[in-house]
Amino acid sequence: MNVTDYMIELGKKARRASRQMLSASTADKNNALLAIAGQIDAQRALIRAENQRDLAAGREAGLDAALLDRLELNDERIDGMIEGLRQVAALPDPCGEITDMKKRPSGIQVGKKRVPLGVIGIIYESRPNVTIDAASLCLKAGNATILRGGKEAIHSNQAIAKCIAAGLQQVGLPGEAVQVVETTDRAAVGSLITMPEYVDVIVPRGGRGLIERISNDARVSVIKHLDGICHVYIDQHADLKKAHDIALNSKTHRYGVCNAMETLLVHDAVAADVLPELRKAYDAEGVELRGDSKTQALLPGIEVASDEDWDTEYLAPVLAIKIVSSFDEAVDHINQHSSQHTDSIVTENYTLARRFIAEVDSASVMINASTRFADGFEYGLGAEIGISTDKIHARGPVGLEGLTSQKWVVMGDGHIRN
Repeated sequence: MNVTDYMIELGKKARRASRQMLSASTADKNNALLAIAGQIDAQRALIRAENQRDLAAGREAGLDAALLDRLELNDERIDGMIEGLRQVAALPDPCGEITDMKKRPSGIQVGKKRVPLGVIGIIYESRPNVTIDAASLCLKAGNATILRGGKEAIHSNQAIAKCIAAGLQQVGLPGEAVQVVETTDRAAVGSLITMPEYVDVIVPRGGRGLIERISNDARVSVIKHLDGICHVYIDQHADLKKAHDIALNSKTHRYGVCNAMETLLVHDAVAADVLPELRKAYDAEGVELRGDSKTQALLPGIEVASDEDWDTEYLAPVLAIKIVSSFDEAVDHINQHSSQHTDSIVTENYTLARRFIAEVDSASVMINASTRFADGFEYGLGAEIGISTDKIHARGPVGLEGLTSQKWVVMGDGHIRN
């Protein structure tokens, strides 16, 4: 069977499974997640052995230490997968809720019911624990899913897939509700993103190149973000202790994540008070600073920030700094250069804080908080499938509700329209 035919077969099975999942109860879905957790626990030896095959192939292929670390499944990470399944099982079920039921003048009642999206295709790179994260969220939201992991994790993902299928069948749900693509052929991705008759939504998780390709070529709706160019603006009315802590945490808590700050904006009225102390803290963390001419004058010896720096997601210990003369200049800079992911203001001025919320057009807008809080778990979603900077359907961290839609429900009692 060629790749196209293989993917069509997966799509047909997923569509059938998605229809069966529509009648799955909350108890069915929770029991399936717990059964999968039990299978993962029972099959640790198999998962570790298959993961060792992937690690050996990765070393032979010359993968760097960071990628090998992301690929490895040790006992602690397997425990984390099991705990993640249990946590998702404990989350409220988003499906089935009927809201906004109102009686119309005609006598009919009209409302909305939350329902699964259907079939979700997820394309991701080397981390095999994403297989469990993605599968558990899609299942809890009542969807079927087709998972296409990176070639580096092919054996690990297939071992996990066997556990998922066994857990589903154990409780009477269709094993095809979660299918992991078995081929490493890149043509599989091309097929997956161009099958609207079988796939309702695509979620890409990976680097900019992967997401750009999928966004450009897909014939299926895509939930995605390209960059995380996040800003912190320290206003002239900021509490400088808060400003120091937020600016430091936003950048140095973790570097290679989409909600890390990449540009720091500082009002010139407080720049001399806050930036020299921040420089000491950044120097201690090994962060390279780049700044505009005003920042360079205040912090001698730092690199000049080029026009390209304002539009760069470093994902590294590098920070661009600009001193601005007004709130309006800061907002203009953010709206011009932000990727509409997450932006934060540090201020004690209530009016400016409200203006920042209104005028900054990003998926997450924050007041006196680190950008690192832009995360499904921190938002109380329990878990997330990813971050969306799109404006239709789901925006920001996408949790269970983001993997559902709504349909209109009309209730009558023999009503006809006159």
